[in-house]
Amino acid sequence: MSSLVSPAKDVSMLFISVIVPILNEEEFIAQTLDGLLEQDYPEEAFEILVVDGESTDGTCEIVKRYVAKHANVKLLSNPKKWSSAARNVGINASSGDVVIVVDGHCQFFDNQYLRNVEAAFRRPNIDCLGRPQPLDVSDGNLLQEGIALARASRLGHHPDSFIYASQEQVVPAHSVGVAYRKSVFDKVGGFDESFDACEDVELNHRVDKAGLSCLLVPNIRLRYYPRASLRGLFRQMARYGRGRVRLLRKHADTFSITSLMPAMFLAFLIFGGIAMSLVPMLRIPYFAVAGIYLVVVLAFSVMLSVKAKKIQLLWTMPCVFGAIHFGAAWGSLKELLLGKAAPDKLDR
Repeated sequence: MSSLVSPAKDVSMLFISVIVPILNEEEFIAQTLDGLLEQDYPEEAFEILVVDGESTDGTCEIVKRYVAKHANVKLLSNPKKWSSAARNVGINASSGDVVIVVDGHCQFFDNQYLRNVEAAFRRPNIDCLGRPQPLDVSDGNLLQEGIALARASRLGHHPDSFIYASQEQVVPAHSVGVAYRKSVFDKVGGFDESFDACEDVELNHRVDKAGLSCLLVPNIRLRYYPRASLRGLFRQMARYGRGRVRLLRKHADTFSITSLMPAMFLAFLIFGGIAMSLVPMLRIPYFAVAGIYLVVVLAFSVMLSVKAKKIQLLWTMPCVFGAIHFGAAWGSLKELLLGKAAPDKLDR
């Protein structure tokens, strides 16, 4: 932990607290911290609160080197490990007028990120900001490029989400909120620490219910790295699926057929397969529904491969869509059936 005194605030600018929840981010954390420290924003006008969930790699040693050199970088401990708890640790320790959550494995497009955040919050009646989250494949392999294309398509993410929008607009905070006036947490509370995924969606749902405003600002977008394997993508989506069901349990008004459609389809494949083995006449509707799904996936795969001008993606895209849909379905069904009894480590 740093024993350095917090930097004095520059009263001419909004003081910004950047919370960075981390767990085993040895590969990316230096790049994230460099991106923040290189921002065209007075060092005395922002702080970086790195909240570690008991990393077992060299992450903390890297962060400590930054703490020793920069008075506005602090390393905090999160014994509960989950990102939801890390965010609360950061909020409670923050001194900012504005709080931003930044993951430990992202990349900044330029050094204007904090200035753009500050400028947006200077506008009247803005309580929080949302940002697009494009996936970066500049150094990725063919699979990662396929994941980025699939996730940005209508078949690869929730249709009500604005995470791939490109126009500035007032939107529900539900899917995009990442930066908040400190007063927002006084009104709606902190992150729900029973969530190990979708904790941001759950908080943003409370933001929306409280009637607070959210401005989507394209110029505060960040690059995120796609998973490097289908197994990693499946586990990521399984966590999202579990989080969505927990969100529904807590907030019944978040129910939507679209969110549960992957789980419904997987349940149909499982129980429909059993049913048709007992009643042969059910084979026709069973294979018809399964066939429609395959046709839709193949159509999107062809369309996206042609659009990207990489025909070799055609062999990757169906597998990627399968990992997205069946990962989310598996997580949702497991949460529905087992709830908190389901071991989280299986989806990581």
